[in-house]
Amino acid sequence: MDKFDWQIIQALQKNGRLTNQEVGDLIGLSASQCSRRRQLLEQKGVILGYAARIHQQALGLEVTAMIHINLRIHEAKSQQAFQDLIEAEDNIQDAFSISGDADFILKVVAENLEQLSQFVIRATTVLWFYWPYKILHCVKKNQRTESLSQQIQGPQLPSSHLNPILSSLMHKNKKADIRSALKI
Repeated sequence: MDKFDWQIIQALQKNGRLTNQEVGDLIGLSASQCSRRRQLLEQKGVILGYAARIHQQALGLEVTAMIHINLRIHEAKSQQAFQDLIEAEDNIQDAFSISGDADFILKVVAENLEQLSQFVIRATTVLWFYWPYKILHCVKKNQRTESLSQQIQGPQLPSSHLNPILSSLMHKNKKADIRSALKI
């Protein structure tokens, strides 16, 4: 990769909708050169894809929480139950395995503190986790950092906020068992 590839990446991180001509004008290359380089970056897996960033507060999701999770029992059954929860719960945007005071950190969005509290109660009632949790209120978002951490597959806003009918269709088969266990 040379400086032009890096400049293309930087320009597309700021605005993934730029045409090859617009990128070329910004970095001093022709549209055809930008097109060829962009295709190579996509083929090599450097550029994973393009996605819209959604303003979650505009959809009524006012709370973002970082929930620290400690599994009480570190065995295959509890880890599988935890994995099932992560896959079934729309409001979980990201899940990270970490070292230190907690085993995992979940990034969860909710309409309000009541909905967040209901999620925590549901999950802890059905599953045997110890859940100390902290609420994160974002006071500054770095656009460049945010775009670096965003991949084409995530994080996605809960589908129930995008289209309730689509949400029910998406989750009927694969997630029905865990959802019924959680009484969602």
